[in-house]
Amino acid sequence: MYEQSLYKIIEPIKKTTINRLNKSKKWEYGYNKEYDVVVISKTGEIGDVYSIQNLKIALPKTQKVSNENNKWQQHEYPKELKRIKSIFDWKELPNEFKEKWHKYIDREFTRREEGHWFNNKGNPTYITGTHYMYLQWTKIDVGRPDFREANRLFFIFWEACKADKRCYGMCYLKNRRSGFSFMASGETVNLATISSDARYGILSKSGADAKKMFTDKVVPISINYPFFFRPIQDGMDRPKTELAYRVPASKFTRKRLESKDKPQEMEGLDTTIDWKNTGDNSYDGEKLALLVHDEAGKWERPENILNNWRVTKTTLRLGSRIIGKCMMGSTSNSLDKGGNNFKQLYYDSDVTKRNKNGQTRSGLYSLFIPMEWNYEGFIDTYGLPVFDTPKEAAIGPHGETIDIGVIEHWENEADGLKSNHDALNEFYRQFPRTEEHAFRDETKNSIFNLVKLYEQIDYNEDLKSSGIVTRGNFQWKNGVKDTEVNFYPDMKGRFYISWIPQMNLQNNVVMKNGFKKPGNEHVGAFGCDSYDISGTVDRRGSKGSLHGLTKFSMEDAPINTFFLEYIARPQTAEIFFEDVLMALVFYGMPLLAENNKPRLLYYLKRRGYRGYSMNRPDKTYSRLSTTEKEVGGIPNTGEDIKQAHAAAIETYIQQHVGIKPDGSYGSMYFNRTLNDWSKFDITNRTKFDATISSGLAIMACNRHLYTPRADKVVKKLDFGFKKYDNRGFSSKII
Repeated sequence: MYEQSLYKIIEPIKKTTINRLNKSKKWEYGYNKEYDVVVISKTGEIGDVYSIQNLKIALPKTQKVSNENNKWQQHEYPKELKRIKSIFDWKELPNEFKEKWHKYIDREFTRREEGHWFNNKGNPTYITGTHYMYLQWTKIDVGRPDFREANRLFFIFWEACKADKRCYGMCYLKNRRSGFSFMASGETVNLATISSDARYGILSKSGADAKKMFTDKVVPISINYPFFFRPIQDGMDRPKTELAYRVPASKFTRKRLESKDKPQEMEGLDTTIDWKNTGDNSYDGEKLALLVHDEAGKWERPENILNNWRVTKTTLRLGSRIIGKCMMGSTSNSLDKGGNNFKQLYYDSDVTKRNKNGQTRSGLYSLFIPMEWNYEGFIDTYGLPVFDTPKEAAIGPHGETIDIGVIEHWENEADGLKSNHDALNEFYRQFPRTEEHAFRDETKNSIFNLVKLYEQIDYNEDLKSSGIVTRGNFQWKNGVKDTEVNFYPDMKGRFYISWIPQMNLQNNVVMKNGFKKPGNEHVGAFGCDSYDISGTVDRRGSKGSLHGLTKFSMEDAPINTFFLEYIARPQTAEIFFEDVLMALVFYGMPLLAENNKPRLLYYLKRRGYRGYSMNRPDKTYSRLSTTEKEVGGIPNTGEDIKQAHAAAIETYIQQHVGIKPDGSYGSMYFNRTLNDWSKFDITNRTKFDATISSGLAIMACNRHLYTPRADKVVKKLDFGFKKYDNRGFSSKII
């Protein structure tokens, strides 16, 4: 049974508080700092609070709705109004006719502004005003859009992005044919037709694509709006470059339905929609109310979505005040074809990682909707995804039967492509179930076996809810250093653990010649890529990385298994050093670390743990440098070491990652490290902290392979026997 994790209903605010403030309609549209929620209600009342990708969104108060249809149904545009083509025609009609339709038009404006409630499969269901305009008044390539639950959540999230003054918009990671281009085009027209003196821009992976979106989507949507939503338009009916509105729709409806103003007296207000060619400096120096970024994950060199966003971000603000929003959405290309830049932008938009101003690193909010929510052919007549294969066939929106669940269908498709791994990865990118799928790379781009890596990554994704990996931190017992170390689970902890040793192996410290030594050296070892400087100019820098790996032993421990992953950059380097030390003590295992950044090694020595720092295995003790004898470690320079390090990882992947010959999977459960391996570039190792430390752990566990052999010296032995030459009449001594 599939369990969705896209959203959940939470209760961050007491119901009594909600009811009290609802009575006086005190809930204001926008970000509520006191309760850390984004209110999208415009009525002063709120109801359910959704958590979508960790963004808490307060919806309007639930309304009673009719059970008449029990699903979304677009209402027919009255024929009497359909004949009216413009405000000019309306002005000529008698007041009795205008009065007759005043209530209908006013209702449509209210729904556009506040959203709409309807009954769907027995449940009161809310859609935002933007979503209502999309469903009711937007024409797409197949005619009328269907209601989809995935799109409802998309528009709720988008409304929160608009409402939150800290936010520049959304970065939407999507599956193919999710309808984003039409939804973005619909929103562009929706906002432009109620705005004055504003500009709306469109960018795509190429200028031709942006133009096509403008001419094939934006313009037809605008033309097909009812007269009371459609402003007076300048220029051609179907322009190719710019759509200009003279008077926004809100100016001649509602309260001004009976206005006596003559059309020719109406003032031009200069609201435009246009598109630009793709480039880093597109829209530079301009001010935009909305920027649509379509196919942002497919910008190929020399174009760069990261560079463009740095430029276009400034078009959406005046000083610190955000005056416009960006609606960005895309599937991802392979990483070297624009995907990597989009990936960085997406993860820089994580709402859980904010600066002191409350903004994400990019300013955007990231949203990922898994493919199973929005896969054509597997959405029933209520707009709900058919996740699992139904006992009785479900009915689609156009009467078609659905007798298989989308999960089973997707798995069948994936299984059929497993012999062609590049085709499989392309399928994953187009129809991703996880963020990992969305950013899959081509197999030719890695020095390691990507097939095995992705097999393991997929397997681990399925195990996420099994609890194999625990997150937490280490602490000294009772806070007293150099005693015993304990592990404490913590959802925000820096350590990821898949195995904890039995009590007899924990804190196994032995004393040899007055020095502390690890007591479980025969069980496994650690590898570490450290850093020396606490802060960097950009506050990013490389992370400290630590990996623990077991080897064959007679102890009750898994064999050849990575059991610990740590990839973090705490506020100070000292915190990182202490984290490493506590892990070493708890597991009782030695550490092989790079000594080009020696502060960690000196820290261990000062604390009395020099015995935990391994010497480089490729040299005898007599050939070590003075520093290496003092603190241990291995340098990161030298081609031999780099090749040995990469070869160690390659061998481990081949033997212990992915599907094994017996059909079982490897026990490498840390996807961050697996993904780091997949992207590893041996010519530029500094970016790959996890690869460096994990490779050192492998080398530490197999140090016998790197022990130098002494040169063979052939020495003749003299046993004291004389040799004679017996040729001739008498023997002669040789």
